[in-house]
Amino acid sequence: MKTTLNEFRKFLARGNVIDLAVAVIIGSAFGQIVSSLVKDIVMPPIGLLLGRVDFSSLYLNLSGHAYSSLSAAQKAGAPTINYGLFLNHVINFFIISLVIFFAIKILSRTAHKQETETTTKQCPYCLSTIPVKATKCAHCTADLPDQSAQPTHAQ
Repeated sequence: MKTTLNEFRKFLARGNVIDLAVAVIIGSAFGQIVSSLVKDIVMPPIGLLLGRVDFSSLYLNLSGHAYSSLSAAQKAGAPTINYGLFLNHVINFFIISLVIFFAIKILSRTAHKQETETTTKQCPYCLSTIPVKATKCAHCTADLPDQSAQPTHAQ
């Protein structure tokens, strides 16, 4: 039992488990922000453009009885198809997808810039690979020309 607890503690202490937990928490908070964006900012102007329609109150009553609102039908236990709420969720999904697309695009640009920064160069005398900051080649022991005026990219 003690070994199992130690293994579990090691599992939890690994970086990827902690990163996943942080990602889930941030994702949950982000989801609430996007839901509020859709519900409180995006949908009211769309509803106004479509004749003051509140999408969250749109539903199809399957019971055959008349109800004044979706909440009244749900209180009575009437079967309903809540297509307005579904539309809100679809719009919510597209906004989240759009935000994630732009976030990944920005992150990939940043990662690409980091990939192009090199840490090695070629010795101009023996063509061996050496560190960018080297002033003497470790392979042929040649004194290297001053690289401060030249770009630090691999040659």
